[in-house]
Amino acid sequence: MSQETPAITTKNLEIAYGDFVIQRNLNFTVNRGEIFVLMGGSGCGKTTVMRCLTGLKAPEKGQVFLGDISLWETEQAVRDQMAHNVGIVYQSGALWSSMTLAENVGLPLGEFYDLSPRDIRELSSLKLALVGLSGFEDYYPSEISGGMRKRAGVARALALDPEFLFFDEPSAGLDPVTSSLLDDLILELRDSLGTTMVMVTHELPSIFSVADNCVFLDADTRTMIAGGDPKRLKTDCQDPKVHAFLTRGGKNRTG
Repeated sequence: MSQETPAITTKNLEIAYGDFVIQRNLNFTVNRGEIFVLMGGSGCGKTTVMRCLTGLKAPEKGQVFLGDISLWETEQAVRDQMAHNVGIVYQSGALWSSMTLAENVGLPLGEFYDLSPRDIRELSSLKLALVGLSGFEDYYPSEISGGMRKRAGVARALALDPEFLFFDEPSAGLDPVTSSLLDDLILELRDSLGTTMVMVTHELPSIFSVADNCVFLDADTRTMIAGGDPKRLKTDCQDPKVHAFLTRGGKNRTG
């Protein structure tokens, strides 16, 4: 992908389940190395949009470009190959409870690459070290905290060195301090790896801490009604829904 080509582009994207439209007329661009947030209230379809961007749900209309490749118009073999370049951090962590952290992280490595068990172990340890979990390779998910499970989920999503990393409500279920530390990790990984990141969240501290750019998805009109730097939107956007969301009705204390 060239430096000039946006990492992700949507054109007139419409996503639906049967006759029920989730979101329509989505046109936005995610630049390389950017942390981009899909935000909006509950039920607006943030996670469903993310599923479309990652190749998990086909759109009803429109296009999704990863670089210069139209994800849903290319042949299946190319789409399968592109999937190796996409890492997803699920809300629950989605770790296998019967596997150690090293085994969880090593699972995609063993599936997609012809590596020895020793090499898989070494690479798993490296990914865990990247997220601050060095020394926890042989722990099971039930033996670590919720915040550590989230970090392990990030390590597994990074296993194949993806160019695109997606987060589905990464702060869900975490206390404010642990959530802030996870935000710091996300920023560190972006800065050190140059990975393009897309995050689904409604957590204001995370939005203001990490987002370079965003779109606001509206549940009523079922389309995007604002976009840009969320700090700028907070002060400049005249749409009452966006203003209320970013200020929590004037009670927001995130700055």
